[in-house]
Amino acid sequence: MSEPVLFCDSLGRTYQDGDRSVEVLANVQLQLSPGEKIAVVGASGSGKSTLLNLLGGLDKPSHGEVLLCGENLGQLSEARLCELRNKRLGFVYQFHHLLPEFDARENVAMPLLIGGLSRRESQQRAALMLERVGMQHRLEHRPSQLSGGERQRVAIARALVTEPACVLMDEPTGNLDPQSAAQVLDLIDELGELQSAFVVVTHDPAIAAHMHRTLELINGRLEQRP
Repeated sequence: MSEPVLFCDSLGRTYQDGDRSVEVLANVQLQLSPGEKIAVVGASGSGKSTLLNLLGGLDKPSHGEVLLCGENLGQLSEARLCELRNKRLGFVYQFHHLLPEFDARENVAMPLLIGGLSRRESQQRAALMLERVGMQHRLEHRPSQLSGGERQRVAIARALVTEPACVLMDEPTGNLDPQSAAQVLDLIDELGELQSAFVVVTHDPAIAAHMHRTLELINGRLEQRP
């Protein structure tokens, strides 16, 4: 058995609202294997984005733990946490968050440059990844020159260029027209060969249907859908 990419045990997050404690997540259990793709669904305000932030080490749990590739995120220094996020995690959001002053290739190369790779090799690997997502003809185009679907493809290429163990997606098609959303969904299917695990927060039944499992957040708890 291979080591889980992500492992959560008794994960919970509580926020203070004045004198009142608000429990957003409670006793979340999750295990994700290499190459596995799961959808996380739930009503608005159910804690889906909070869960992604905890899985990505962007927030700290009130109790429980998150292990990424065997490392407990809550026990790492800030420097090691940043390094782990850079090399082992990819992030894709509803809005692409591409840097407007850089072209597609430069945006995709950014995580590699931050990770210490040379500019030349970073650019080469970025170009190859953009080719894999069908954007080889847009290498030198800036985000303002791309359609919504094309920008999201570039964002996915940026998330995958480091060959991460896990990709976290928050409503990746939520800001796209139906045709562009379908293209991004096809792309996620095609990239399954990379063996990166995917956690996809979505309200789109079409995306959930393409995942290996669908989990639902109900009253702060993560439950398997039949």
